[in-house]
Amino acid sequence: MLQKVATIALGSMLLAIGVNFFLVPYQVLDGGILGIALILSYITNLNVGLASVLCSIPIFALSWFRHRKLFFSSLQGLLISSILIDAIQPFQYHFVFLFELSAPVSSVIGGLLLGSGFGILLRYNLSTGGTDLIAHFVSTRIKRINVGIVLFAMDAIIISIGGILFSVETFLLSAMTISAGGLATGLCTWRPASKWRT
Repeated sequence: MLQKVATIALGSMLLAIGVNFFLVPYQVLDGGILGIALILSYITNLNVGLASVLCSIPIFALSWFRHRKLFFSSLQGLLISSILIDAIQPFQYHFVFLFELSAPVSSVIGGLLLGSGFGILLRYNLSTGGTDLIAHFVSTRIKRINVGIVLFAMDAIIISIGGILFSVETFLLSAMTISAGGLATGLCTWRPASKWRT
């Protein structure tokens, strides 16, 4: 139990740091529900964590009826990460003032932090819910579609919408973030094959 709490806390803190200190200052997006929450936050000035919870409600409602186990395993990650994202938001100004990073560098670092946060959660079979739940439902219904392809398609749609609403620069920086995040998630969840076979 203690290990689970520590894992959720570490993964969620990485997400919170990545969002507040590296993405938000340059209006950069991530994929998934977090990306949708960031779009909503940029448009309405709503806190990102709160926006993430609001955007997740329809998906969690579906999960409650279709896959109760996924609902409970994802709810903790969503709530803790959302609380931490909003809790450290007031420190954003101080970080940006102390560390003047270019938009591309900030986007890549943000992506690595987010990818590591998600990867740590996934490595211990935890999640923040969101579009990975949708991908799970789609791949369950349509057996030939890979979960990774569904997630990639949804992320591409989200950052494309961001590019239309904001700028081409937002789209390009967001693509860099997602690419870095995918790499970090892959490294965090990678398990070496055993040298010995029984």
